[in-house]
Amino acid sequence: MNKHMKIVVIGGSGLIGKKLVNNLRQHGQEVVAASPSSGVNTMTGEGLAKALTGAQVVVDVSNAPSWEDQAVLEFFETSGRNLLAAEGAAGVGHHVTLSVVGTDRLLASGYFRAKMAQEDLIKASGIPYTIVRATQFFEFLGGIAQLSTVGQTVHLPPVLWQPIAADDVASELAQVTLGAPVNGMIELAGPEPAGLDELVRRFLGATKDPREVITDVDARYYGLEVNDQSLTPGANPRIGATSFKDWLQNYLSQKKS
Repeated sequence: MNKHMKIVVIGGSGLIGKKLVNNLRQHGQEVVAASPSSGVNTMTGEGLAKALTGAQVVVDVSNAPSWEDQAVLEFFETSGRNLLAAEGAAGVGHHVTLSVVGTDRLLASGYFRAKMAQEDLIKASGIPYTIVRATQFFEFLGGIAQLSTVGQTVHLPPVLWQPIAADDVASELAQVTLGAPVNGMIELAGPEPAGLDELVRRFLGATKDPREVITDVDARYYGLEVNDQSLTPGANPRIGATSFKDWLQNYLSQKKS
């Protein structure tokens, strides 16, 4: 492992990006947090060459501003091509991307088709790479409830999932970034499988949300039909350290402060 590297984090101002940048700086690395707000735009290519000069590793944790089918595909394809071309020109030795567990099983969704296109571009680029597919984050439980709300009820299927804390995602990503490329995929999940409906119910109860969770086998997840395999990792994933119970306690204490 190279002890001191220049690492560029694309999407460095987002939820995972901020945590990852801090994490890598604590490891003594030179880190550039790149995002449109810092003058680096992967869609137009603006500022890319300058940001990547002398970089050994690029980590892409960016996300599309719009999840509409065509817009999200355009984002991941255009952004991916521009970024990989700039990395090739700069001689970057390791490309790390954050993707999603189940991407290949959820292709009925335009978002996951776009993530698949992004992964395919990376594999074909010739740049040594590691794709880290993570399960859903605990931080998005409220958003999932919101999407599934009808009146005062939240309709969710009782399928298994294995969500993870964003802190654990950033921590594992830092380890991958500091290691050698695997030229393949690593899966990342939380410590315990649970029912989607059950965890959202516990979250709403703990946050004193009056909505009732209705277990509904026909309910969708982000508009998709899902089963017990859709949102859970395969054999031997890396496991985050934070349990749902611990994450929830921390979340509630932060809300109070």
